[in-house]
Amino acid sequence: MGTVVMYGSVSVDGFIADEHDQPGPLFDWLTSGDVPLDDSGVLRVSKTSFDYVRPYWDRIGATVVGRHVFDLTDGWDGTPPGGVDHVVVVTHRPEPRGWDPGAPFHFVDGVEAAVAAAQELAGERIVEVAAGDVGGQALAAGLVDEVRMDVAPVVLGSGKRYFGSVHAQHLLEDPDEVIRGDRVLHLRYRVRR
Repeated sequence: MGTVVMYGSVSVDGFIADEHDQPGPLFDWLTSGDVPLDDSGVLRVSKTSFDYVRPYWDRIGATVVGRHVFDLTDGWDGTPPGGVDHVVVVTHRPEPRGWDPGAPFHFVDGVEAAVAAAQELAGERIVEVAAGDVGGQALAAGLVDEVRMDVAPVVLGSGKRYFGSVHAQHLLEDPDEVIRGDRVLHLRYRVRR
């Protein structure tokens, strides 16, 4: 099975969105560069960020998100973000009425089942787990191998925490990578076992 990576952009004080689910300037680094990150033309980053992020994105086989993120994004109109092959949605509710059953989205009850389904779909490729409540649950369950953070130079003060509602200590190894981009610091840690 591939590596399970918890990933997201985060403020210096540990938030992935404000109290109203708005990222504010957390994603500014994704649109302020001169190198296209994908085919959309919207995401443009520095060369340094491209060299770090694009190879990682290319290795993702499945992404695990919560139903809240799925609903906020309107399911990305049935097209997984960033060119990912599959999205596994952790939810206790059925797929939305009228949802295209051919879209590569899988609705699963529970984080453990979602990560297992994503690993099956991804094979040897990376399983990405979105930061926030679902990512925190996966970390607490011992399912995360690596933590990647794109730290934006902003203090939000309050909001949605990167690690969700994790209340126990979890040790990470020393950073494997620390890369300075424009308006972002890319960090990668392995989870200590």
